[in-house]
Amino acid sequence: MNELKTEVKAIMVNQAATDELPRLPYLADIGVMALVPDEWELPWQSRHQILSRLSRFFSVVWCTPAVWWRYYRFRGRAPNHGSSGYNQPAPGFTIYRPSRWLPEIGRPGFLARWTSKKRLQPAQRLLLNRGCRKTVLYLWRPCYGPALDFVDHDLSCYHVDDEYTFSEIEKPLDESEAQLIKRAGQVFIHSPALMEKKGTLNPHTVFVPNGVDYCAYTTPHSEPFDLQPIPQPRIGYVGRIKKQLDFKLLVALAQRHREWSFVLVGPDDNHTSYAALTQQLKQMSNVYFLGARPVSTLPAYTQHLDVCMMCYRLNGYTKFIYPLKLHEYLATVRPAVGSAIPSLQEFANVIRLPRTIDEWSQALSDSLSPALNTAVQVEARRSIARQHDWNGLAELVARTICCRLGPVYQERFQTAPHLLQR
Repeated sequence: MNELKTEVKAIMVNQAATDELPRLPYLADIGVMALVPDEWELPWQSRHQILSRLSRFFSVVWCTPAVWWRYYRFRGRAPNHGSSGYNQPAPGFTIYRPSRWLPEIGRPGFLARWTSKKRLQPAQRLLLNRGCRKTVLYLWRPCYGPALDFVDHDLSCYHVDDEYTFSEIEKPLDESEAQLIKRAGQVFIHSPALMEKKGTLNPHTVFVPNGVDYCAYTTPHSEPFDLQPIPQPRIGYVGRIKKQLDFKLLVALAQRHREWSFVLVGPDDNHTSYAALTQQLKQMSNVYFLGARPVSTLPAYTQHLDVCMMCYRLNGYTKFIYPLKLHEYLATVRPAVGSAIPSLQEFANVIRLPRTIDEWSQALSDSLSPALNTAVQVEARRSIARQHDWNGLAELVARTICCRLGPVYQERFQTAPHLLQR
């Protein structure tokens, strides 16, 4: 063990100063140590959106998860890190990657805990070296709960952005997660159903739904070249192709409406549970799988669809999701049709929520008509998206953190320039 040495591989993300942003976070003496389940370079999730914007207020360290030890044993090298295609965050943001000499291990337990603690120490030193006097430990998965005992901190936050059983049959709340929720200093929850299931355990719980990069999705973009040959009307889905989608519904709709083009833009999880159905779809002349595209180009694809879909199966997992694409669709003012999952029902005034194949067929047909695309309806979609700009949601998180740190920080936050003004 004495031979193990921790190496800090931090990517200091530099960004030229602008008139709107200072070179350092406004509250740079507050450090946020974020334990996340994925690489920074992967397609952005809510944690990317929130934490990148928090770095305009605080010093933020994105703690990349350790690589499992078997990866090094059988591959002999670290994984390759690509590019997400998003703009780089503010100067207050640092990506920390733990040394390969401290990989993730499962057993024995004492060694797993020791390596976990050692991995976190360099990340905290990064904040201390930047002059941070307050440490906020920000957890994005229940498996990071033990870190509460490994890191000295002034406030702990737990952000619930999924149902972590990932089960299609709803299961009771796991006791270890329940204890984490109760123990955390602040809890953020992102969907109505998750609030109902987990939001009563801690009095310091705030609802923070998913949002949209409003500027990116409202700025007009040219029609992508690979979309141009596809006939209109285009009924589209922009997002990961995954098992939660209702592929039987897609097949039925594509067979019934040969006059429509069905466009799916996004990477495919290639799950065996739907392989036969996607193969059937790919053989249809009016269905187009465009594959993964850089995330910075997704607003252009969404803007040049005629109707946007959120075609999820209804089960014990999708009950708890809050689709990232919801407000992205609304920001482009494209009409949207979605499955009747709880998070969408609040927006039934601006999206259609059919249940049967006949209702889906009618809803899509109606959405193509001028009657559902009046100036009033377009503005209603845009208004809801504007209220869910990621800038405003990150500002809510920052304000909550300052309030929990005490009156001095709450007052300092109140005098901060409106860096995230929409």
